[in-house]
Parts: sequence; C-alpha cells; structure tokens
Amino acid sequence: MNEYIRTTLESKKNFIFLGEAGCGKTEIAVNFAIAAAEIAGGGGAGGKTVHFFDMDQTKPLFRSRDVREALEEKGVIFHYEEQFEDARTLVGGPGFYLADPESIVIMDIGGDHQGSRMIGGFAPLLKREDTKNYFVINPYRPWSQDIEEIDRTMSSVIGTARLAAEDISVIANPNMGPTTTEEEIAEGLEAAIGMVDEYIRVECVCAEREKAARLEAGIPVMPLDLFMKYEWTE
Repeated sequence: MNEYIRTTLESKKNFIFLGEAGCGKTEIAVNFAIAAAEIAGGGGAGGKTVHFFDMDQTKPLFRSRDVREALEEKGVIFHYEEQFEDARTLVGGPGFYLADPESIVIMDIGGDHQGSRMIGGFAPLLKREDTKNYFVINPYRPWSQDIEEIDRTMSSVIGTARLAAEDISVIANPNMGPTTTEEEIAEGLEAAIGMVDEYIRVECVCAEREKAARLEAGIPVMPLDLFMKYEWTE
C-alpha cells in the first residue's frame, strides 16, 4: 500500500495535478488514482468512489485516456471529452464530484496556462480544505532547471487556474524515463529542494517502484508503476 497516499486520503478527497508539459504529472495522477481505488476498495478512505478526470487538451501524447482500461480495471470511474481538432472541450461533471463527500476526485490538467484555464471556473472548490493542488516539478525538464524558470511556469499555470502559491503542494519527479538511475533520482531531488525549499516545501518525491523501495529521500516517496509508453518503443 502507498503509505503517503493512504495518509493523505485521511484528510483530503480531491487531488489536482498541475505542471509543465513533460513533467510526468499524468503518470503520477494515474498511479495516485489506482492507489486511491485500492485503498477505498479495501475499506479505507471511507469506501469512497474514485473519479478520474482527464482534462488534458494540450497535446496528443502521454494522455491518461490512453490507459483508461487500466484505470477502470481497478475500479476508477474515468471521465473525459473527445477533442475536436484544435478545439478545447471541457469534460462535464467535475463540479458535482469535487463537492460530493462520497467521491474522491483526481484531475489531470494540461501542461500549460491554456490547460489550467480549463479549471479556473472551479477555483472556489479547489481552495477547499478537502482539496490538494499538486504542482509537479521535474528538475530534468528544460523549464524547471532554475528557480526563475520554475517561478515563471508556476505563476503562469496556477495564476490562470485562479489559484495562489498557498494553495499549492509540490511533488518532485526527478525522472527521465525507465532508464533513470537511483543516483539520478537522488541528485534530481536534491536539485529540486535546493531550488524551491526557501519558498515552498517539497512534499514528496516520485520514483519507479523498484527504485523507490531503496530510495533514502528524507521525505515521503511515492512509488510509480510506469503506464505511459512511448509509441515507438512498443
């Protein structure tokens, strides 16, 4: 069982994943939803129903809808709206489930200010005590390699979502794909903390499951199974 997620579910029910494109937030959101469904299915989290909202309308690659079956097999109810060419379409129903005390909601948001604009209308619900808004930082991505770039990206994304810095929790995801070593994860985590710790605490770090078991991070570790695949490697 993922201890960090189990503990977090004791006080929160809505989980919003934001961050720059390519930071790994979709992989994290998918893993979070599956863990939440397993915990709820085992009698934890009040036995709530888990709803996953794919809100990513910004790119054709690495979208949670590509692993919809894996989520549904674990009991997650999946919500998304087909995109029509370049039109951004908003999936229906998130407001109801965000407010519903019997529902756990995971929302995967597109990785730019246009994507985060899609949830701006839900800002009052996202500021509630039962909601966590995660901003994912991957220090190996081009726009997260110094505090100026992180601040620029975070300000754009959370500002468009009508959130403020105090509404945000940070997850470090120092990963570059399946070949990332434990040493690279540790170095990336140190870099992420070094860049942002003066301003905002890094709440947890993500690592592929086998490596997570051996990682000495000093903060909670969220183990990941890798669902998102490169089409050209399949």
